[in-house]
Amino acid sequence: MLHTYRTPLMAMCLALILPCAAQVMAADSADTAPSEQTPTERQPLPERSQEDAVALERQLPGQEQQTLQAGSDNFLALFKPANSSDPQGAVVIVPGTGESADWPQAIGPLRRKLPDAGWHSLSLTLPDLLSSAAQSRVEPTVARVEQSTPATPADTVTNIEQATAAESDAAETSPAQDTITDLGNEDAQRIFARIDAGIAYAQQQKVRSIILLGHGSGAYWTALYVQQRQPAQVQKLVMVAAQTPAIANQRLDDLIASLKIPTVDVLYAGTPQAAKAALERLQASKRQKDSGYRQIKLNTLPGNQAAEQDQLVRRVRGWVAPADS
Repeated sequence: MLHTYRTPLMAMCLALILPCAAQVMAADSADTAPSEQTPTERQPLPERSQEDAVALERQLPGQEQQTLQAGSDNFLALFKPANSSDPQGAVVIVPGTGESADWPQAIGPLRRKLPDAGWHSLSLTLPDLLSSAAQSRVEPTVARVEQSTPATPADTVTNIEQATAAESDAAETSPAQDTITDLGNEDAQRIFARIDAGIAYAQQQKVRSIILLGHGSGAYWTALYVQQRQPAQVQKLVMVAAQTPAIANQRLDDLIASLKIPTVDVLYAGTPQAAKAALERLQASKRQKDSGYRQIKLNTLPGNQAAEQDQLVRRVRGWVAPADS
């Protein structure tokens, strides 16, 4: 008989206890859980140029590696001394966008072979352009809403107004709103600082002559540097397969027309668009009195990259020689 009443009694007790326990657990969760989570900010990813530099540090002899400083940034430069007791000077090499200080096209062959012609070579690492650099990311999180306190219509209106104001403030301060011109100027200043550091290091080698050599978009930055800074230490400018960056503020042919030092524009037979741009640069130089600009056209050698690079080295080496001044 006792067993008969025990089961209903236990069921009644559980029916009373469980709802109370659930309410207590819900209250504890509401007290301990924050109503909102703080967004988690990720640190900016390393620049691609930094990753390339780390790879070169592992691959190349330590004696070729130099750490130079540009402002608050340290960067890798590759230096090879001239194989001569009486060096002709130093060639400071500026790679293009996405290229390392030992890039297999132009950069690597020139930096390795110019020392055989009596020139120090110093190849720089350029920073990534800010317009394409990875930005820090903030992951949005969903705010937790307490079930025990339903939102009123007035609260809903207030929340919408606050969210709209926050989005408006974020839009005003977002880096995406920067103009291309501003990005171009900041990129130029960062690149100029590294070229300054390269020239300063070349001067420490007690050289008689310093030549700037740019490849791809690096040719544009070197021309812009010479036009704006007009460095007395630089005697010549070499542009190889010149390209104008998308963020550039000036056309390359406009820069050519204002250069005051001997300049050689080494180019390859390419697309009609590239041929048109080369013609515009040549015409711009002819409008300048006593222009020291000239073009050298090279043939592409498909399937024989080594011979193509040797051709480039020979032409550059012949032009930078003092006898051709």
